[in-house]
Amino acid sequence: MSDGIAIMADDRKQNIIDTVRDYSKRLFGFIRGKVNTDADAEDILQDVWYQFTNVSSTQTIEEVSGWLFRVARNKITDKYRKKKPELLDDYQYENEDGEVQFREMLLAIKDNPELEDFKELFWEELFQALDELPEAQREVFILNEMEDVTLQQIADKKGESIKTIISRKRYAVLHLRKRLQYLYNELITY
Repeated sequence: MSDGIAIMADDRKQNIIDTVRDYSKRLFGFIRGKVNTDADAEDILQDVWYQFTNVSSTQTIEEVSGWLFRVARNKITDKYRKKKPELLDDYQYENEDGEVQFREMLLAIKDNPELEDFKELFWEELFQALDELPEAQREVFILNEMEDVTLQQIADKKGESIKTIISRKRYAVLHLRKRLQYLYNELITY
């Protein structure tokens, strides 16, 4: 009796191997055409194979191809139904100097009530943190980040060197990063 079970187990294992070999490429192509990344497609394909291997030996699949594609379609649908939490990382914008572009980041957060609340809190905290800065640093930051005035234009307007303006902006950004870090940490734990 145990030999019969072992033979059935070997047959089942070979059946799984053959099915994976025969359908992997087509199934991956089908899934990849409906998701954003290769990684998402690979995850879904893995879920399909996991479900296939867990079909009990008492269950029979009449049409393997149809079953696999139906499961894949369901897994794709499930992925889109699940609301992925949006992370602040998704909205971080840095310029070539590695400075966070607050304006673009905050304007990108929309159509999500939780992130809208965060945005409101962030603006409040940002303005409080700006009030803590020396006037010259605050002015450079606001002109550059919020009013889209270039650092060179600020230097020309103030009659100061560009290096001085860049330094003021840098100190402002460092202070704001430090001061607002707790908000970033709180958001990534959602």
